[in-house]
Amino acid sequence: MSVRPCLPWPDKRLRSPAAPVEAITDEVRAVWQDMIDTMEAMPGVGMGAPQIGVMLRLAVVDASEERGQAVRMANPEILHASIKLRAHDEASPNLPGVWARIERPRAVTVRFMNAEGEIEERDFVGLWATSVQHQIDHLNGRMYFDHLSKTKRDMLLRRAKKAR
Repeated sequence: MSVRPCLPWPDKRLRSPAAPVEAITDEVRAVWQDMIDTMEAMPGVGMGAPQIGVMLRLAVVDASEERGQAVRMANPEILHASIKLRAHDEASPNLPGVWARIERPRAVTVRFMNAEGEIEERDFVGLWATSVQHQIDHLNGRMYFDHLSKTKRDMLLRRAKKAR
């Protein structure tokens, strides 16, 4: 398919919740493939459709060592999150040049519609769990830096502005 441009922060679509997906269609499959191609080109470990301007609840995640293991998700929702947290440096192609250390649950159980249109529940751990949570944030109109204190968030956004 193709690598798509990522919306630049502060595009208002990055702050808008995405619409639910009713069914897995050829159009949805094409968007997923573009998201995977875009994620691989970065390279990254996940992508939410709003990042490329598609306002649907679609996400892809591939935190595998060998790559090519992307999980395609429509309407993902977290059913359970571990109490134990894991810190990871997070960034976004929508706000290049900056990153922040974010603590999120180390493991999550997620329900989503898979590529066959079936409802699936899957456990994600470590970097997989971090990426899934990061992508669900995008689908809800949130960015990773929303998990920072106001002071740290303001500093990060100022650094990003200087980097541009």
